[in-house]
Amino acid sequence: MKLVIAPDSFKESLSARAVAEAIAAGWARVYPDSELLLCPMADGGEGTVDAVLAATGGERQWTEVSGPLGDPVTANWGLLPGRRAVIEMAEASGLHRVEPARRDVLRASSFGTGELIRAALDAGVRRIVLGLGGSATNDGGAGLLCALGVRLLDADGGDLPPGGEALARLRHIDLTGLDTRLAQVEVLVAADVDNPLCGPRGASAVFGPQKGATPAQVDQLDAALGHYADVMASTLGEDLRNLPGVGAAGGLGFAARAVLKAGFRPGIELVAELAGLAEAVHGANLVITGEGRLDGQSLHGKTPVGVARIARAAGVPVIALAGSLGEGYQRLYAEGIGAAFSLAPGPLSLEQAMQQAADQLSARAADLARLWQIAGTAALRAR
Repeated sequence: MKLVIAPDSFKESLSARAVAEAIAAGWARVYPDSELLLCPMADGGEGTVDAVLAATGGERQWTEVSGPLGDPVTANWGLLPGRRAVIEMAEASGLHRVEPARRDVLRASSFGTGELIRAALDAGVRRIVLGLGGSATNDGGAGLLCALGVRLLDADGGDLPPGGEALARLRHIDLTGLDTRLAQVEVLVAADVDNPLCGPRGASAVFGPQKGATPAQVDQLDAALGHYADVMASTLGEDLRNLPGVGAAGGLGFAARAVLKAGFRPGIELVAELAGLAEAVHGANLVITGEGRLDGQSLHGKTPVGVARIARAAGVPVIALAGSLGEGYQRLYAEGIGAAFSLAPGPLSLEQAMQQAADQLSARAADLARLWQIAGTAALRAR
């Protein structure tokens, strides 16, 4: 029997690799001779570098860059075979890089993410996959552009300070210093949101409050990003602020699309492609996927649904395991997930559930293997 195990991470509990290993251990108790193929997955956010490195045999790189508020941080990224790189913007510019008491969405900058791209260029890559999500920033990717040689100038010809607030004073975008190597590199943004840059569904309104923005600051940042988009449109001759996805990661998607000419794809599609998931499920009897929580929102670009669609195309059934099942999870059945199960054996606190996640994953996987065994026996008897 061939089983493909392709889960996402359980946030703040287990990496995708650890989840896959726990499931494999449980299944092997019942089917010790099974062919178990572990394919850790991610949706473009946290865990993307880990998942892609595990699948491709790439090398983890470490680069010292500027954090969201300018403090030095050491960020990792993946250098892959075939002159490719995978970068998570949250590694450099993520909310977790700033203690809650110091968070300042008006000044936070994506400069460090640009430094990671520059490090990948120094390594000679020709394709960069940029995972968005978990950002501390709302600067429209202005910091990223500055790290790559762009100058954002005020009315006096001086460089703007970091952060989204300063964009209200932008008068001119000087692209003459943009790193020329970018012209030879394909940039692909892995994102699972379709928000525009501005307005009620824009970066500031939807994601700003998660980063500590007050209602007044949301309005201030939205106006600043609108002005930034005006100047960018004047510079480039096209207005891209309303394209789906450019509001991702505090508007970093806007800079990537406008200046880096990045393409956008759902994160799970890109990760699955890099990991060779479609080839892995060929000839499999079953796929097990999962993540920390499954609910109706999991339809929107999350790993289990992406895995299920690939498996369904190959005619392979899928079972999902989750830390918890929320409202609307039954809608996932229409997308190729045959059954979904929660890990909890009984009442547990969140802390207990997180601590016991590996053991419970193994236990539920063993239970599933026994059910699979029973179903096989019943099918034989029915013939």
